[in-house]
Amino acid sequence: MKYGFVIDNRVCIGCHACTVACKSEHDIPIGVNRTHVKYIEKGVFPNNTREFAVHRCNHCADAPCVEICPTTALYTRKDGIVDFDSDRCIGCKSCMQACPYDALYIDPNTNTAAKCNYCAHRIDGGYEPACVIVCPVEAIVSGDLDDPKSKIANLVAKENVTVRKPEKGTKPQLYYVNGSSEMLVPAATDRNDNYVWSEQISGVGHFAKYADERINESDRGSLLLQLALENHAKSGTAIDQRAVDNVQKELSYYQDQNTKRVYDAPSKGVLWGWQVPSYIWTKAIASGTFMILFLLEIMGLTISDKVQIQALSTSLVFLVFTALLLVADLDRPDRFLYVLLRPNWTSWLVRGAYIITAFSGIITLLIIGHWLGWNLFWIKFPGFFFAFLSAIYTAFLFKQAKGRDYWQSPLLWMHMLIHALMAGTVILLIFGSNSVKQLIGFLIGLISLNLILLVIETLVPHRSIDYRKTVFMMKRGYFFLWFAAGILIGNLLPLLMIVGNHGNSITILAGLLVLIGIFLTEYVRVYAPQVVSLS
Repeated sequence: MKYGFVIDNRVCIGCHACTVACKSEHDIPIGVNRTHVKYIEKGVFPNNTREFAVHRCNHCADAPCVEICPTTALYTRKDGIVDFDSDRCIGCKSCMQACPYDALYIDPNTNTAAKCNYCAHRIDGGYEPACVIVCPVEAIVSGDLDDPKSKIANLVAKENVTVRKPEKGTKPQLYYVNGSSEMLVPAATDRNDNYVWSEQISGVGHFAKYADERINESDRGSLLLQLALENHAKSGTAIDQRAVDNVQKELSYYQDQNTKRVYDAPSKGVLWGWQVPSYIWTKAIASGTFMILFLLEIMGLTISDKVQIQALSTSLVFLVFTALLLVADLDRPDRFLYVLLRPNWTSWLVRGAYIITAFSGIITLLIIGHWLGWNLFWIKFPGFFFAFLSAIYTAFLFKQAKGRDYWQSPLLWMHMLIHALMAGTVILLIFGSNSVKQLIGFLIGLISLNLILLVIETLVPHRSIDYRKTVFMMKRGYFFLWFAAGILIGNLLPLLMIVGNHGNSITILAGLLVLIGIFLTEYVRVYAPQVVSLS
């Protein structure tokens, strides 16, 4: 048995009865929806048309939200329904990042994730979902896709059906009859502020209960050309038409000027805020310091006891900060122990929690052993292994977030590893290690590698529209200043200062700039992909 939906766009009238029935059935708060109707208009008057798309959970056969959920709050039933248990949810928002269909939200009353669960309680009682019952034109069809005699199986077999984002490999079980690409592909219609219901681009979404006090950080893609023109105007210089043409060319990658949204769901905005780039930064310092300390010892270089204890203590302190930031980012921080006590081992969030715990334990043991005079050099080998995993595991967590194309980059783990080694080298330089010459050589090489990866990441073409849009915002759009500052302050300027060899104080200053650059780069990498619309 495999339950699914068919949305028949030949008869859908966009009445929102399904949205209202769903909200009533599940007592859903204002500002969030389990099912919603998106309107688009195509063409130019008088040759224009309006189309409707009912969006909700696709109950994927290979659901990325189930894979990434750290506490098995999301799970797939034997009948194919992807259901959830709010009592296990910690509000980490990983499922929202993993879902390519923007189907999940955080319930503002419980601070836990929620979504369409196919009205599983009604299915268990022998009834159809509320949206199916209420639809006045029977545009929503539910049933067992594995039953060849069912209406839904016949529709899928005989009609021209399509699914949203098949390239994601999630095997969605929600099919559209006469579903156009303009309606189902988010990049085909830009979010902007010039249509009747456009207030929803900065609506409530994830921040439902904070709507009155917090401006939602939603998609800036529609503002890119406007910002480029405004910057020219503020500078008092004539507008460079070639620059404007280039911006328009980039926009044309994902924008059809004759197709626009006219009604949409509220944007959920940026889900992982400042805590996530901060924790990546603190984790890089912690893991990198240990790895560089170990590598210096393996190379046979003498490291004083003072520097060793300073380095180990720094790693432990920044690991504590990492754990605190991880907990602070949860919408249910009171349940943070669920990650360790109710683990879903397919989730890299769980694996990461255990990696950090093991790494912290090894460092603590080494510090204790140092004060008690124990020879625990052998334990530094597994320590290096866990430091390496601590540095890169977030890249694999991001890769499980299939909704964000930019995070699928195979270079992401290399970036995080190089950042960790750069940070560790800087910390050892600050502590005045005797191996200054070797550390400076390390830093020059690592900065050079980092710049090469940045060039590859931003200049090599990518087939994904969402990836190109993200890179465009980094190169010329909303995040340009942050990204450029990360490259200039954290890479080019330190490289010039170090190569110039102007003394120890200049080298330390260059190292501090490297740490600032690492944070700025990670900030852009975390934020920019999240402002690309998923629905």
